[in-house]
Amino acid sequence: MRNKYIEAFEKAQMESKVIPSFSAGDQVRVAVEIKEGDKSRVQNFEGVCIAIRGTGTGRTFVVRKMGADNIGVERIFPIYSDSIKSIDVVRRGKVRRAKLYYLRDRKGKAARIQEKR
Repeated sequence: MRNKYIEAFEKAQMESKVIPSFSAGDQVRVAVEIKEGDKSRVQNFEGVCIAIRGTGTGRTFVVRKMGADNIGVERIFPIYSDSIKSIDVVRRGKVRRAKLYYLRDRKGKAARIQEKR
């Protein structure tokens, strides 16, 4: 059982942000605001969403991309964070799992995901 004041605060936070519907297997581009000293800039992080967990304002999603020299880079983003400026779905993936942790062991063509038609 949650406190009604906390629930009202979370509901107000969630209504102010527009989040597209996406699921595990989708290729997403997340625009993140990065603060360096007194300056700030927006940097895109594009990769495959491999997991979504949590409820309410504590909801998070994990994005995995291949970095330089084919090193996998994963980042966990809170969906309702103020540092996230936008989330764009680049392509929808056809998968049969909710968590795609098996992609961590795969490289190259074996790590591909079919596109939904």
